Amino acid sequence: MDDKPRNLRTLLAEAKDISELMVDIAYAALYYGEADMVDEVDELRDKLLELTHDMRTLCVVAARSPRDADAMASVLDVVSAIEGIGMAATDIGRIVSHRLGIPPALIADMAQAEEVSHQVRVREGSEMAHRCVGDLELPTELGMAVVALRRSGEWNTEVEDDVILLPDDMVLAQGPGAGVAGLRALAGEAPWLPPAAPDGEPHLDQAIDTLVEMKNISEVAVGLAYSALVLRDAGLAAEVVHLENRLDEMQERIETWVLRSAANHSDPSPLRGLLHLSAAAEALGDAAQQMVWPVERGEELHPILALAFGEAEEVVAQVPVAPRSAADGGSLGELQLETETGFYLLAIRRGGRYLYRPRREVRLQAGDELIATGPDEGRALLAELCGYGLVEDDDTGQDVLVPLGTRS
Repeated sequence: MDDKPRNLRTLLAEAKDISELMVDIAYAALYYGEADMVDEVDELRDKLLELTHDMRTLCVVAARSPRDADAMASVLDVVSAIEGIGMAATDIGRIVSHRLGIPPALIADMAQAEEVSHQVRVREGSEMAHRCVGDLELPTELGMAVVALRRSGEWNTEVEDDVILLPDDMVLAQGPGAGVAGLRALAGEAPWLPPAAPDGEPHLDQAIDTLVEMKNISEVAVGLAYSALVLRDAGLAAEVVHLENRLDEMQERIETWVLRSAANHSDPSPLRGLLHLSAAAEALGDAAQQMVWPVERGEELHPILALAFGEAEEVVAQVPVAPRSAADGGSLGELQLETETGFYLLAIRRGGRYLYRPRREVRLQAGDELIATGPDEGRALLAELCGYGLVEDDDTGQDVLVPLGTRS
């Protein structure tokens, strides 16, 4: 470790970024059947394992007393959870590298997801080459956002608008499936179309639909887990536990549906990928739950966690959208939540489902519940946008939501 950074805060932040990048690339590899992307996941796994080893070493060295050891226990829980996220991503990649089998209907369903990850190589002579990321205006033109850039074998997960893209850069972007064709055209890549969904079998169709939902829920769980740590919010930790329980139930249903569908196949081996994918999504949920254990148990968290994962001077708000409120029917781009209220939207809970990292094009509906973080002074603005006022409860002293027009 002598020649490596010994700053635990930096290592935690880097490990978090790498684990999330692994998940994005692994799902992209699955979507496009690209074995080269799986190799990138494996390279990142090796780097993540080095980081988690170094972090555990630092935690042991820092624990000079029983009190220090108790404080570091929460850090070790989080380190193990981050490692679990990376291992789940590795398992997703193995579905491709080991050719375990993924029905075309699953790929077709993933193309209709709210958000997909896509990787392109910038070609010489393309519209991307030698241009700044910001000048491309990808979020506005395609709904896609650059989340990582690989150059000379190194990944950068903080890509600023002034970064100039060079030929042979690998760009990882996220956004709606409809934006993929335009992204590939800008990069000079050949066109790619997802397979058409064939006429399926009832049990297999149910399994595929559930798998897409498991992907979304597992990503929600991981994102909310980090927020629960930063904000030390027991309610948010409870949401993570709830999502993990849902993933357990969904995995059990998928196992049943796949086994029933296998009875109609002379060679059911191509269905193995569905079982592995459901297990990986459930493992992501397990990692998210492990991450919030200290919050759930009311333990004192080591301050390094908040420093590494975000600003602690924020609050979490869970606000429903009232009918005929300013938010009802408005798109996130039109509402400009971050500008108007200072709050960043983590997820939308709609009809029992979650939309994680919703994009500008998503329109809010009455009954949606927004889960967002931001400064305490912005809570009243967010509540008002959704049709509520904040009123202090006489008995508890806590602020409660009251529909506008009903305050006494």
